[in-house]
Amino acid sequence: MPPDDPNPGKPAVVSHGPMADELGFHLRCAQLAAFKHFAHAVGAEEGITPGLYGMLQAIDNNPGLSQSALAVAMDVDRSSIVKVVDRLEGKGLIVRDASPTDRRRYRLHMTATGARALRRIQDAVIRQDRVFSARLDDTERATLIALLTRLYRPDSETPTARAGIGAES
Repeated sequence: MPPDDPNPGKPAVVSHGPMADELGFHLRCAQLAAFKHFAHAVGAEEGITPGLYGMLQAIDNNPGLSQSALAVAMDVDRSSIVKVVDRLEGKGLIVRDASPTDRRRYRLHMTATGARALRRIQDAVIRQDRVFSARLDDTERATLIALLTRLYRPDSETPTARAGIGAES
């Protein structure tokens, strides 16, 4: 039987062992913190998740984007994208229409309501992102973004990219 918690109500101090030196562990911790902050600062008021926000941005910045292309861009399987598109369409934020050249493909567009909502949500996201990253100065923030981008978008000059790891499939 574990001993009684000496600090009830406070989070337990837990050793993470070698994970404490692993980049993936810290990336995940940072992602969880960012998503919690987003949920509190934006999600509760707007009823949107970071994933839905990203999809709205992709649709807004790529009018006529196909559902399949959205699935690839957001790294979501094609069967799941239908549910997401249904949800966004149900909220009146987007519309889909059949492609004039291929009736099996649907093109996605923002509605006027969706465009207004996205501008409002975008403003809230920008504000919350600045609050979330306030511990970093502008140079540190830009450096962190550049370093993280190098991890998920390896260029053709890296050994990882030449080996095909991280390449788009």
